[in-house]
Amino acid sequence: MTSLFSARQRLPVNKSAAAQRAGLVLPILLAAAIGSVLIACVCGSVSLSFAELWQALLELLYGQPTTLPGSLLDLRLGRALTGFVTGATLALSGVMMQALLRNPLADPYVLGISGGASVGALATILFFGLSWLVDLAAFAGAISVALLLFGLAYHDLRGAGSTDGSAPILLLTGVIVATGCGAVITLMLSIAPDSRLRGMVFWMIGDLSNSQSRYLPWVILAIIAVFAMRNARSINVAAMHADNASTLGVNIGRLRQLLFLSAALLTASAVSNAGSIGFVGLIMPHACRFAWGPDHRLLIPAASLAGGCFLVLADTVARTVVAPQQLPVGVITAMVGVPVFLLQLHQLRRRR
Repeated sequence: MTSLFSARQRLPVNKSAAAQRAGLVLPILLAAAIGSVLIACVCGSVSLSFAELWQALLELLYGQPTTLPGSLLDLRLGRALTGFVTGATLALSGVMMQALLRNPLADPYVLGISGGASVGALATILFFGLSWLVDLAAFAGAISVALLLFGLAYHDLRGAGSTDGSAPILLLTGVIVATGCGAVITLMLSIAPDSRLRGMVFWMIGDLSNSQSRYLPWVILAIIAVFAMRNARSINVAAMHADNASTLGVNIGRLRQLLFLSAALLTASAVSNAGSIGFVGLIMPHACRFAWGPDHRLLIPAASLAGGCFLVLADTVARTVVAPQQLPVGVITAMVGVPVFLLQLHQLRRRR
């Protein structure tokens, strides 16, 4: 299992080399993230020039926008920032889930947490039709499933020995719970009236058109990112040398529990904010690991920035390619993610 995380290169043993690599990669990704937000602000059915963008930005800084460019920037900037925090959250959740299960092919939805969110959101749309309650119901559904899984797998998560037995049990438990949630979702879709079916399907695919700018997703992302960076060395040990973690001074049982709860909270935040957007939490950590190695000191911030940038660009394509109509952003991420991930696997096989 260790070879899955070290197939391309081992962790850099020289601390200065790791810092030098991070100092080169992270500024580039940060510039790409800023660039993706700017592209999202100027592109659309009505494009903005950079001069109009500057004037619109001044309007936002000094008060409510009064011109068309200012109003467009207000809408697009809020949506772009929501897309960025959602993508970064999904990517960071994917990193943690892959470290927890010791499998780079795991993604934030593998344990069925998104299924719980879908049940809560779709039930609210179907039975109540209250848009303001959908996000809260999705978050509650995801947390409920996460707590259920935590309770069922608590004994295995707190174990201090090898993860070879606990990871498959946790994974199988999540698959069973996800299957049950999928059955409930299918039942609701089959009885939903046509007036609400379209909104339910768009939410399941993943859509940012109705998302709202909130501070809570940023707070959750910031807190868990700080925790992840402070424990990056321990996560390295958990992902690559879990059998010897206790001899290396890592409380592997406690770390597993925190990784699971952090990944579950991130997934709940992302799904409740934008629906079930696939492939971001899978391909971004895998691509960053493939490009720059499995060291979580670099992988955590790199995957977060890359995930946010990717989702902002995907959403920009979704709302401009057939403008004025808008596509669900989950369709774009899947259409890009499938060939990219297959290409990564092919290149990995050739390197091996």
